[in-house]
Amino acid sequence: MTLTGNSYALGAGTIINAIATLKGSAFGVDLKTYAKVELSEDSDIIHGEIDGNPDADTALIERAVELVLQHYGYDYGGNVATKSEIPIASGLKSSSAAANATVLATLDAIGESMEPLDAVRIGVQAAKDSAVTITGAFDDACASFFGGIVLTDNEKMELIKRTECNSDVLIFAPDEKGFSSHTDVSRSKLVADWVNIAYELALDGDYGHAMTLNGFLYCGALGFDTELMMRALEVGVEDVSLSGTGPAFTALVENNKVDELKQTWENCNISGNVIKTKINNKGADYK
Repeated sequence: MTLTGNSYALGAGTIINAIATLKGSAFGVDLKTYAKVELSEDSDIIHGEIDGNPDADTALIERAVELVLQHYGYDYGGNVATKSEIPIASGLKSSSAAANATVLATLDAIGESMEPLDAVRIGVQAAKDSAVTITGAFDDACASFFGGIVLTDNEKMELIKRTECNSDVLIFAPDEKGFSSHTDVSRSKLVADWVNIAYELALDGDYGHAMTLNGFLYCGALGFDTELMMRALEVGVEDVSLSGTGPAFTALVENNKVDELKQTWENCNISGNVIKTKINNKGADYK
């Protein structure tokens, strides 16, 4: 007998990067990662596949399945496969989405339910175990799972606040890739006092100024050019930031500014793609 489960989770953009202070904020976007899990008693090995790429690193999704099965005491093996609309290694939370989608698909396969935050924490643990994250990315994982805008304490793994927001989102995803595990943490911690100011702005609901301050701080700490942020400010888009540890940038954009920002980003002589999406307030779910 084969047990099959399907699910999806969201990509996300950054308001506050949690590396400096372990307190973060992010928003879910309408780009999804889909997971399919097939389990049986015929094997005790979990085999993963990502977007049909035999050379992809599947440790994260395999570990996510293992942790869910261990939690319930099941001794199954099988396959987990993910497909994604989210650019990988760009700071758009592709790892969090893969972990969340896999956890939910595994629960779907075995017919179990779990408190949402417990499911998120299992995905975070899988990310830590497979070394794809520095902080555990609890803020990113919550945005990917719940949608909307979240604020978190990553050290305590607590969801501090969640609000819904309707906004268009523009993403500039450069062709170059960047991996969170390679980030210079010591340089990031040098800007912690100012990141705390940005976090307080987010707590007060001033997400635009919070994310823009975050963007300039982390561009400085991590060595990213601020040209894309300046171009956004020049056309009147004030909610813009480096997403995660980059290299992608995200902006919350009023409808009448979308085309203008898209055009200026496309003409900035940086190799990459501009993606138009929106905040997703519904979050992860079963497919």
